[in-house]
Amino acid sequence: MTRVPPPLLGARREGSAGLIAALAIAAVLLVAVAAVFAFALLRPAGDPVAIDATASSSAVSPSPSPTLTGSSAPSATPTPTPTPTPTATPTPAPPTSPAAQVCDGAPTLLSFWAHPDDDIIFANPTISDAIAAGQCVRTVFLTAGDAGKGMEYVQARELGILRAYNAMRGQEGLWHADDITLDTGLHIRRLSPDGDPRISVAYVRLPDGNITDGGFSETGFATLSKLYDGAISSLAPVDGGPAVGRGQVVASIREFADAVGPSATLTHIPRGSAFAPGDHPDHSVVGALVREALSSDAAVAPGIRYFVGYPSENLPRNLEGAVLDRKVDTYRIYTQQDKVIRCADRSNCLKTRKFGEWLQRSYPKSEAELQLG
Repeated sequence: MTRVPPPLLGARREGSAGLIAALAIAAVLLVAVAAVFAFALLRPAGDPVAIDATASSSAVSPSPSPTLTGSSAPSATPTPTPTPTPTATPTPAPPTSPAAQVCDGAPTLLSFWAHPDDDIIFANPTISDAIAAGQCVRTVFLTAGDAGKGMEYVQARELGILRAYNAMRGQEGLWHADDITLDTGLHIRRLSPDGDPRISVAYVRLPDGNITDGGFSETGFATLSKLYDGAISSLAPVDGGPAVGRGQVVASIREFADAVGPSATLTHIPRGSAFAPGDHPDHSVVGALVREALSSDAAVAPGIRYFVGYPSENLPRNLEGAVLDRKVDTYRIYTQQDKVIRCADRSNCLKTRKFGEWLQRSYPKSEAELQLG
């Protein structure tokens, strides 16, 4: 056997090792190239569209993957990217007034009165009809009707009103009270019957101005008329609540209307009307305040009705039969708490001086019918 010199044998071994290494590297490169080529051919044509999931963006679905046909390489047809439809940025809702109350879509009858009982004397059967029809009824009394007799008499009259409203809604029951401060700063006491949020009665409790318009010594002869005319700058409720100014009262009436969105608004005949002379001064001022606050509101003004007060006794009687019976009975129930005008039955109520005549009439007037001087 021929012996190979050692240097030649080592060279052959080194050559073989180099060849093996080269082949391995080539194989690795080939696999890598094939993988890249396969990835380029087989990857989906479009990736999901990223959408800003905020209130001002529209949601868009991801693009579909391409469809493979036969044995040919995938044909990637790009799917057009949907353009998000811009939407308006929502406007933050204005703060809700404490006067707001849910009415579940029913029309709302809002009314403002000077004294507890003005509503059931002058505005019925309008109010009782609204309750019977399932409407929401929101009643506000601006003065306490205290007649200088203090809070015991005030609370008795207020209880009488709640019982009268129970009669109108045909259901006895308890009422729950909430002491509320409007955005204007006006304090009110609002009551609703348990389980019947359609009805609410609110008491502001400003001093009764007296039929003479001079007020009462017990409340410092302060009156709503003096506040309206600027003779006093503020008026304090008889229950010790914070005093209010004229502009604050007007703004509070407007806040009530804005909060409940009434389909109709009831109140007294305002000052300046041909039907105002001879009425209680408090009635005329409340009507004037409501007119000032709401008559320029295009959404509310057409539904305002001003009810003739004391002078209605000079107009023809226009209520009778079952309608009058229901009205008188509602009034009778109220009077059981008012020791000044209490009447025992229908006959006695109708015989009560002046009150009996007012009960047999109800005269609402539109703005055009006020005959303003």
